Amino acid sequence: MARRALPVTAAAFAMAATLLLTACGGGDGGSGDDIKGAGTASGSPSASASASASPVADRPDVSLPEDLDLVFDFEKPSDADNAAARADAENYVRALNHGITRQDPSDPAYQYYSAGDAARYANTQIKEYVKGGWTLTGKDRYYRAETSAAGDSKSVKLVRVSFCEDASKVYGKEVKSGKVLHTEESPDDFLKFNLVMASAKGSPVWRAQLITVKEKATECQE
Repeated sequence: MARRALPVTAAAFAMAATLLLTACGGGDGGSGDDIKGAGTASGSPSASASASASPVADRPDVSLPEDLDLVFDFEKPSDADNAAARADAENYVRALNHGITRQDPSDPAYQYYSAGDAARYANTQIKEYVKGGWTLTGKDRYYRAETSAAGDSKSVKLVRVSFCEDASKVYGKEVKSGKVLHTEESPDDFLKFNLVMASAKGSPVWRAQLITVKEKATECQE
């Protein structure tokens, strides 16, 4: 089975980032279609990032089973905001996998590290695995991370984070039987993630707001 069971998000990344910047400039920008249990996960970074300003001690558990190893082969950015945004982009990925392995579409971990489009993506991915009766096992590698400023306002900071995924050594596993669904390596195993991370100024937490995932990413094949 493929590592990601669903297609990429419909919105173009560049257009979505522009909409985010517009939302930061004024208005509430609420989308009105938040997923159930996602807190203040709206399309507006000014609303959702402000709601994420929780103490570091309150961060949720994103631990994974011993048979699922997530490897982040990233270099730490020199800029403090870029480094923090990239670190919480990692946490978003961990939280997504935490929800899959816990078989919980309402898992609080991804809701903490995401809002709006990114929260809906995680919720839908987890639901697809639960519906299929699958969890994950193996080694999942993320690499070639890049970060850049995506805009600023009086209350919210935005950073773009992109990275590749090599899912050729991570496999679906049937929850009930424990059977591992081994697959041969293919172009489907290489994906390119683009995230817009947002943080309320003064908060140590960055939350994924928007996500696009490019499948069969030739630029990620080594």
